[in-house]
Amino acid sequence: MNKRVINFLLVAMLLPFSAWAGGLVTNTNQSASFIRKPVQDAVIDATGTYYNPAGLAFLEDGFHLSLSNQTISQTRTISNDFAILNRNKFEGSVSAPLFPTVYAVYKAGPLAVSFGVNPIGGGGSANFENGLPSFERQVAVLPSMLTDSNFPTSAYSMEAAFDGSSLNWGFQLNGSYALNEVFSVSAGARFILANNAYTGHLRNVMINPNHVFNPNGPGNMVSAVSFFENAAFRLNLLATGAGQFAVGLQPIINNDYGDVMLINGTTVGLTVEQIQQILGILTAAGLDPSGIDIQTAQAMLIGAAPIFAEGSQKMQSNIPLVTNKELDASQSGWGIAPVLGINIRFSDDLNVGIKYEHKASITMTNKTVVDDVGMYPDGVETANDMPSMLSVGVSYRPMSPLTLSAGMHYYFDKSADYGKSLPNDQIIDNNFYELAFGAEYYIGNGISLSAGFLRTQTGVNELWHSDLSHSLSTNSIGAGLKYQINNNIAVNAGFMNTMYETHTKNFTGYTETYDRVARTFAIGLDFKF
Repeated sequence: MNKRVINFLLVAMLLPFSAWAGGLVTNTNQSASFIRKPVQDAVIDATGTYYNPAGLAFLEDGFHLSLSNQTISQTRTISNDFAILNRNKFEGSVSAPLFPTVYAVYKAGPLAVSFGVNPIGGGGSANFENGLPSFERQVAVLPSMLTDSNFPTSAYSMEAAFDGSSLNWGFQLNGSYALNEVFSVSAGARFILANNAYTGHLRNVMINPNHVFNPNGPGNMVSAVSFFENAAFRLNLLATGAGQFAVGLQPIINNDYGDVMLINGTTVGLTVEQIQQILGILTAAGLDPSGIDIQTAQAMLIGAAPIFAEGSQKMQSNIPLVTNKELDASQSGWGIAPVLGINIRFSDDLNVGIKYEHKASITMTNKTVVDDVGMYPDGVETANDMPSMLSVGVSYRPMSPLTLSAGMHYYFDKSADYGKSLPNDQIIDNNFYELAFGAEYYIGNGISLSAGFLRTQTGVNELWHSDLSHSLSTNSIGAGLKYQINNNIAVNAGFMNTMYETHTKNFTGYTETYDRVARTFAIGLDFKF
């Protein structure tokens, strides 16, 4: 057994919660309009504050406001066929009942000024009621480890849980300017305020050693701490006894009685009780004391003493590894990402939006209340960047009621520092990208129906994937409607189903499979004054 039995709390640092729509850590599902049609990169409305800030220069003059909220649920399933686990399937629920976005734009002449607030990363709370395979596996090896050490054990149990939340708020300010009727540009910056919070525990590790050292009786479930404490104490007594008896036999050997059979030791001064104790010590050491003389018995005792002492130390060293562990920690940090945009309005029916977001370098600082594993010292800093991203979108209206859209997002993951223990060139083969297509059709009476498809393609490799941190490619379908109540108010509503591609990782002797399912409901209001 080693220290990894307590490293289950590492999940708090590695588990990503920002796996809605977007890259490894970035959310792009930033409006109700996106949920009903997941391609918004060439829009010209208030949500362009995030998606296409340069296009805001072509809005009607006045004040524009967009408010949205999404309710997101995700189930994460990790299957592990490691033979000795009590369970082979671990499920975690991730929920974000509130995922709000706010965008405000003031447009006058060729100039537009916009401000947006959104959960640019994270925004969820994850709960794994039974922990994860990586730390269950470390406790599961206890029975075989003890059995190999002559303490036959066949069962274990434990209580483990983890709950974490992650939220990166983005506060974005843009200035947009129309150079002419075709070209407009924008420049802005997003201030990112990042916060993570984690709680977890590992409690009540139980085992059932079929051994006299089990204080609850051989074969009964007992606290692992109690067993290791009792075993360490008993082995220490055996080590002491072996040494004392070895010394006590020396005078008998010096008197040339070393060839007397141990069982006949009463003839040379040993008591029956001493003989039985010597036999018991040698038997406990796994030795056969039958038919041996006193000199051989002494040699066996001398050899057994350090074995018992080493065993006692080993049992003692296991105690802190199976004692109850608690974690209550949080992290916070901030960063700034410059945002540049270009919009090309070829006509009222064809528009192209281009946006580049610079990397936000973020350093997270630990604030720890309880950390029994020593993994998150208070005040320690770790990197948690948000990568640069390039988006390109096209909106085309081939006929009056129909609008077709396409978009692409490309994330420069290789140049971002995600705080991993390995460098990016070892864990990331390709940068993450997204491709999206959508259509919207006006059916009359102020109602437009829409639908779209979003493909995300991860670029991480096997060294990235674990039950603590894995990135899966996805296919998402969104659909919904827009209802234009009047010239100044519109309602957007949508639903998106995200299907993750499972990934199976091969380990020595077992495999582990990662899967997820996510659903999103969204409602939003757009105002124009």
